[in-house]
Amino acid sequence: MKYYIIAGEASGDLHGSNLMKALCKEDANAEIRFWGGDLMQAVGGTLVKHYKERAFMGFVEVLMNLSKVLGFIKFCKKDIAEFKPDVIIFIDNSGFNLRVAKWAKENGFRTNYYISPQVWASRANRVKDIKRDVDKLFVILPFEEEFYKKYDYEVSFVGHPLIDGIADRKQVNEAVFKQEYNLNDKPIIALLPGSRKQEITKMLPVMLSLVDNFSDYQFVIAGAPSQDFSFYKEIIGDRKVSFINNKAYDLLSISYAALVASGTATLETALFKVPQVVCYKGSTISYQIAKRIITLKFISLVNLIMDKEVVKELIQDDFNKKNLKAALTKILSGNDREKLFLEYFELEKKLGGKGASEKVAKQIVANLK
Repeated sequence: MKYYIIAGEASGDLHGSNLMKALCKEDANAEIRFWGGDLMQAVGGTLVKHYKERAFMGFVEVLMNLSKVLGFIKFCKKDIAEFKPDVIIFIDNSGFNLRVAKWAKENGFRTNYYISPQVWASRANRVKDIKRDVDKLFVILPFEEEFYKKYDYEVSFVGHPLIDGIADRKQVNEAVFKQEYNLNDKPIIALLPGSRKQEITKMLPVMLSLVDNFSDYQFVIAGAPSQDFSFYKEIIGDRKVSFINNKAYDLLSISYAALVASGTATLETALFKVPQVVCYKGSTISYQIAKRIITLKFISLVNLIMDKEVVKELIQDDFNKKNLKAALTKILSGNDREKLFLEYFELEKKLGGKGASEKVAKQIVANLK
């Protein structure tokens, strides 16, 4: 069978690579052509475009590069038409993928979607487009199944692929890791301020403001692979903190607590059973826009999945030194830690266990046959 996969960003590349491995197990004759990154390329198949070529984030940047975006969409349609796949598999990346899906459905291609666009967070009117243009949708969050039921659209909940990624990773030898990165024996408070310069610039200074208030702990920054240390150094200044680049999972596996920028990292931190405080601060304009289009009670995936406040969220003006100090103090000792651990175990059960990629691949191949 011929498979055409379209993924964007690093997370899409990761999930796409695991899906490709699973597809090849299910279909020994799989011929795969894809938009993705290094991880997908390492599996095999033919890379059409690397996600770094079209990494435009935010309303303004997309508008400024609109001609490039439209050019990529036009090229993608042409490439699909020439390849003639048995199925097109879209992974997340809704701004690009939903436009291609509309064209693909109109032109008679079978369309599958893995990892739902976040229509449950904003612009729910997009559900009608998904119903029209996507033959089968595979979702990774348990509440998404119920969400789509309200619109009379049957989807398949396959569990979250992060569970596989964390469960299958090599265990860290704490003593060796600490020695390698010159860490001392104090309990670690991990700082995960995001991956983009704009969010790191807003998050990290507030996180670092607590360093002198918690001398019994060591603060360690989880650096994003997309940013150089020189960028962090300007923000760190002369504060006594450690920095480890592109080792977030290893760091979380030996951390006592964490301060985490809102996003997938909040779920990753929970799966490592690390008590956390969730932080978010955007530009005033972006925040005001988001407030008007996002209809959620919470911003962290942990709280959204559990449908209650499991982890403390400090958003915009509430994200300040005073509030952050109080929230961190609360999770460093006592009953709050024990309660969090129990909630985290319940969260993992809700996520459906291991094997998301295999479940998706089995259903896609079975449907084709």
